[in-house]
Parts: sequence; C-alpha cells; structure tokens
Amino acid sequence: MPNARVLRDIKARHGVNASEVLRRAYLYVARNQTLPAQVRFQAQLQLNTFGRYTRPTTVKNRCVESGRGRGIINEFGLSRFQFRMKALAKELPGVHKASW
Repeated sequence: MPNARVLRDIKARHGVNASEVLRRAYLYVARNQTLPAQVRFQAQLQLNTFGRYTRPTTVKNRCVESGRGRGIINEFGLSRFQFRMKALAKELPGVHKASW
C-alpha cells in the first residue's frame, strides 16, 4: 500500500491534469498586457479560486515503493536504493549489475 506522500502526489497529478486547460487559459488572459485591466483582474480572481492540488508545482516525482522524494530514477519511478534492490533481485527487465 502506498504511503500518504505517494497518495498526495497521485491526487496532485490528477488535479493538475483535470484543470490544466482551463488554468492555462486564465493564465494567458491574466498575463496578456493588451487586454483591459478589469478583464485581467477577473482572470486572476478565477485563478485564485482553483484548489491547492491544481498547481503544477505541487507535483513531485516520488518513489512508488517507498515514497522517497529524492534520488528518483525517472524511467522506473524508483529511488536509487529501491532501484538497486530490484536490479539485484532481477525484478527489472533489461537491468543487470555492470562488470568490466
């Protein structure tokens, strides 16, 4: 069972995906200097109504096994330690210990 940090990250990823198009449209309107200030202000107010987990900066790569947030190998979604353990146990296809 994933820990709370992994579940929070999954929730954030779903929230960002669900509101990405609308959020980008409001951002475009809010930053467009050619539009009237009132329209831009309304777009900014709409952006402020979005929830916490709709911001792309809340998404963080985490290890799917341990929930660790640092030292993640993106191709496998594992931390470096979990990657090493699974590679030594031959649970990752195409990965084996280097020897030269």
